[in-house]
Amino acid sequence: MSFPNQKNTNRVQAIERGCRILEFLSKGKQTYSIHEISSELGLPKPTIHRILSTLRHCGFIRQDEMSKEYRLGFRLVEMGQVVLNQIDLRKEAEPFLSQLASQVQETVHLVVLDQGEIVYLDKIEKFSNLKGLRMASRIGMRNYAHSCAVGKVLLAFLPDRARDEVFEQKGLPKLTRKTIADAGELKRHLADVRTQGYAVDDEENEEGIRCVAAPIRNDRGEVIAAISISGPSVRMTKEWIHRQLKREITKTAKEISRELGFNTEVSAGRG
Repeated sequence: MSFPNQKNTNRVQAIERGCRILEFLSKGKQTYSIHEISSELGLPKPTIHRILSTLRHCGFIRQDEMSKEYRLGFRLVEMGQVVLNQIDLRKEAEPFLSQLASQVQETVHLVVLDQGEIVYLDKIEKFSNLKGLRMASRIGMRNYAHSCAVGKVLLAFLPDRARDEVFEQKGLPKLTRKTIADAGELKRHLADVRTQGYAVDDEENEEGIRCVAAPIRNDRGEVIAAISISGPSVRMTKEWIHRQLKREITKTAKEISRELGFNTEVSAGRG
């Protein structure tokens, strides 16, 4: 995911470039060369080298002694952990997520919406390694909101204007053949999500993966996060989702919301 495309005359160019480098280094490969970074970001090698040297000095990146290529540093892990520890939501939700993951034996996620993208705050896997396929998601990872169940839940409870801004800024790329990429169709779908109180991702974000998600509310009744159950479509059949999992995910979401101070007895009519 890229940084928000917003005009801001107060931005410091060197810091912004450093952030772009860190974002690039967080992608799939373990290490990257200066040439690869320069080609990707369209910046001169000397500029890249100066920024990398500064980031390395501060502990944000490391350089492989043999290949001389760069990777993210442990300082980012430390800072990320501090952020996560400061988030009461994650702490309050964890026991409920762990119980749900143990019960359904699939992957459970806790997600928030940030700058039009979803961010994974927690991920719990309780199933046996013998069950094979694991989710590509990881804590701190960002993703499009329109293509996954948690994202659709969070979009469904946004004000119309804020939701439209997400569509405009992030677009609606078709990630699989089932992704809803038409704005009108997606708005109708989100209206149904809001009414029924949960969303299903039927292989819309990843081929072979289904998810079901429900909203978490704070003490004022505002939707602040979403949780999901995710798993391979061969196990997470549509029949199982609608027979049992939608009930389990909404029940757990209400329990977490209650823990955060939301009165679930007055939730009728809010979706």
